[in-house]
Amino acid sequence: QVQLVESGGGLVQPGGSLRLSCTASRSIFSFNTMGWYRQATGKQRELVARIVRFGSSVYADSVKGRFTISRDNAKNTVYLQMNSLQSEDTAVYYCYAQGDSDYWGQGTQVTVSS
Repeated sequence: QVQLVESGGGLVQPGGSLRLSCTASRSIFSFNTMGWYRQATGKQRELVARIVRFGSSVYADSVKGRFTISRDNAKNTVYLQMNSLQSEDTAVYYCYAQGDSDYWGQGTQVTVSS
């Protein structure tokens, strides 16, 4: 069973930055796609960003230019660098991996508030 462990969430003021990490229990090169989703209270889970095995990435329009997804295959880790955070970014962020099956992390809370 694959485990995805997220870290890096927390409370940040508007305009601030956070970096989320997602470490997998096996080589991330085995996954076709990895990504980050988020779910705000009362809303559906939505894609934030995803990155494929050889590095190309896709972003939600709402985060383009502010968030960057990257991967470190040697560390089995995917990152989400979040800059210029806004209150609308407040949500639980989930790591996702798609390979032989779909895998999800437990989620990490990001709260943007003054």
